[in-house]
Amino acid sequence: MSALEKSPETAGSTPLMTLGGVSQVFDTKAGPIRAVDNVDLSVNPGEVLCLVGESGSGKTTAARMAAGLARPTSGQVAFDGTDIWSMKRNDFATFRRSVQYVHQDPYASLNPTRTIQQTITAPLFKHGVVKSKKEAAERAAELLTKVDLTPPENYLSKYPHQLSGGQRQRVAVARALTLDPKLIIADESTSMLDVSIRISVLAMLGRLRDDLGVGFLFITHDLAIAKYFGWRGKTAVMYLGRIVEFGPTPKIINAPTHPYTRALIDAIPEPDPDLTKTKGRESLRSLEIPSLAHLPSGCSFHPRCPQFEDGLCDGAVPELTTIRSGQSAACHVVARDGVPGAEDGGPPDEPGT
Repeated sequence: MSALEKSPETAGSTPLMTLGGVSQVFDTKAGPIRAVDNVDLSVNPGEVLCLVGESGSGKTTAARMAAGLARPTSGQVAFDGTDIWSMKRNDFATFRRSVQYVHQDPYASLNPTRTIQQTITAPLFKHGVVKSKKEAAERAAELLTKVDLTPPENYLSKYPHQLSGGQRQRVAVARALTLDPKLIIADESTSMLDVSIRISVLAMLGRLRDDLGVGFLFITHDLAIAKYFGWRGKTAVMYLGRIVEFGPTPKIINAPTHPYTRALIDAIPEPDPDLTKTKGRESLRSLEIPSLAHLPSGCSFHPRCPQFEDGLCDGAVPELTTIRSGQSAACHVVARDGVPGAEDGGPPDEPGT
């Protein structure tokens, strides 16, 4: 199954955002680097798509292409069914307003010389959403309230350095909401926050997702975060520029099929020491991640894969193949042998259980 396949509840509707066979190749002194390789993804209106993988897997590069910040070397990025790079100027401006980006580092993404009020009102004036300073101030206060920075009067006159990391990230989210976006791309937006603050920010994002009906492309290296935030959505697992597993988040979490996905889940800390001792773990052949400049032949995960078979895994590049209903993986061994429990995909445990 392609990652472009729609879920039953959204079948017949046009995806909000589509990446169709997109690739991004960078020319370097070491030769061409294929950071993203033939990726298919789609996000439907109001849906959460989590893009998960280790650092260097190509998640941010894919996100930048989705946001129109980088043009793909090949393939198509479409918004509401239209290729963004063939849009007329006014249509592209509408697309850029409809898709907002929340960066990983809230301090670097906020102008240190602007107050919080100036940061939030700048796009309102830029795009003609407000006509007066009074209206802009009222809108800024409303947005701060939406992201739980209350009372807003305590924050409007402050500068980024006067806020905590969690507060700065909430300001970044408030700025992203100024233009009533249809899609928010959150790129590791909670990874630099303390755990307690991280949960509160995720809860705030979840509330905005439900209240405003905004779609999310949620980038993270942590499947535990994907489980918490994207339980009702889909998850795509990325490794060295390719999607290696895709499906509904409950199936990816509870019944992963690709060895790389299982390794990511095994890396999630277990708070119960007794369970830690008895928990089975995927033993990787190597902890070293291959260089994008010298990718292994065949499956790029084969030098680390515990299921490696000589002559099979290092031959052709595996295609994303349907393994069980709604779930697909790019693995020669799994495609050939299947996985236990493929009929139902495992029990749909609720987040946190």
